[in-house]
Amino acid sequence: MPIEFKKTVAVCEDFCTIEEAEGLLTWLLDTPKGKINLKKCTGLHTAIYQVLIVLTPDISALPEQESVKNILIAASLLDEY
Repeated sequence: MPIEFKKTVAVCEDFCTIEEAEGLLTWLLDTPKGKINLKKCTGLHTAIYQVLIVLTPDISALPEQESVKNILIAASLLDEY
């Protein structure tokens, strides 16, 4: 499963597809202080980006994948590093 939901962190790995968007949205709404770990994420479906843009959760671990990082910066979800 590309997203593992823990108590306070959602860990995204590999490519997260549209199928994970609703689960992420629900988890973030139920866990208002929840954080997202994107370290091992290789890509996100646009629906996942939309959830992140609307709810703006804290990102606890930056993605190693530059393309994911660049999209998050363009969406103002991350500061440029």
